[in-house]
Amino acid sequence: MKKFGTLFFAIATLAMFSCNDGPKQRFLPPSTGGINSLMVVMDTELWKGSVGDKIRERFAKPAPGLTPQQPIFTITQIPPQVFKGATAYSRSVLFVQQDTLSLAHIKTDVYAKPQKIAVIKGETYNDFANNIDSLAGMAIAAFKKVEIGEAQKRFNRSLNKEKAFEEEFGISLKVPSLYKLGKREKNFVWMDIQIPKGTMNIMAYSMPWDSFTNDSTFVNDIVKMRDSIGKKYIPGPYDGTFMMTEKAFAPYIFPAQIGGKKAAEARGIWEINGYPMAGPFLTYIINDKENNRKLVLEGFTFAPSEEKRDYMFELEAILKTVKFDSGS
Repeated sequence: MKKFGTLFFAIATLAMFSCNDGPKQRFLPPSTGGINSLMVVMDTELWKGSVGDKIRERFAKPAPGLTPQQPIFTITQIPPQVFKGATAYSRSVLFVQQDTLSLAHIKTDVYAKPQKIAVIKGETYNDFANNIDSLAGMAIAAFKKVEIGEAQKRFNRSLNKEKAFEEEFGISLKVPSLYKLGKREKNFVWMDIQIPKGTMNIMAYSMPWDSFTNDSTFVNDIVKMRDSIGKKYIPGPYDGTFMMTEKAFAPYIFPAQIGGKKAAEARGIWEINGYPMAGPFLTYIINDKENNRKLVLEGFTFAPSEEKRDYMFELEAILKTVKFDSGS
């Protein structure tokens, strides 16, 4: 009996300490969905009406700098009763519900991981409209961040070992292995990949620190910079032709932070002077004060008659992996 009592005490003590190890983490399955897909969970009649129109206005607006135009997200709408099981594992979710409680907030990793769920509730159209407007910017940023992370996770499985960016600029970029070095000169590196009907491209170069000192001419200065680089390094199919910024549309400019440094983001359309070739570009001008320069990273796509949103999104995801050497 004594041995049994001792054994029981030991087991009970072990169980007690095991229970005090802290709260157990709940297992969450991996989230699912195509890149830039958004699951909208709301009553179908609500979706077909003015509230649905408001959702589409904010979450299906055209992505900047694309031809042909595409929405920022590919939206799938389902009624709430269908949102269960594997459907609830969607990575980016907008949950809209008619309720006497009016609210708008964002939840993280509720049913899967990684996952962002934006929740909007209201009773009247004005409730919904105000909550949608107040949350849309933050929700889009949250969705985009989780989508960028997913895109990076997918191409991280197989990375290019090329050292041109590191050797030329003191930076690292996580570039998928299928991209190949196309051109490397002093202060210029260009890599590309063949895609159906075209190419996706990444390039880097630097400008003096005191470039772009006049805010009033900032957009024009970006255009002049891109055109001079295109003329020097990116020839068209015939002698005398080269890549330049589309003349008819000024690029969109946004503030950004890349590699832990402040930057400007420019999105627009490139073209070949005197030849019918064009496509979208994304340029980051990074304030690299430690190296007394503006580091310029750019991605651009050539894919005639093809939708290019997801191509450009991959390029953005690649450029956002930039890291500066510890000495930079």
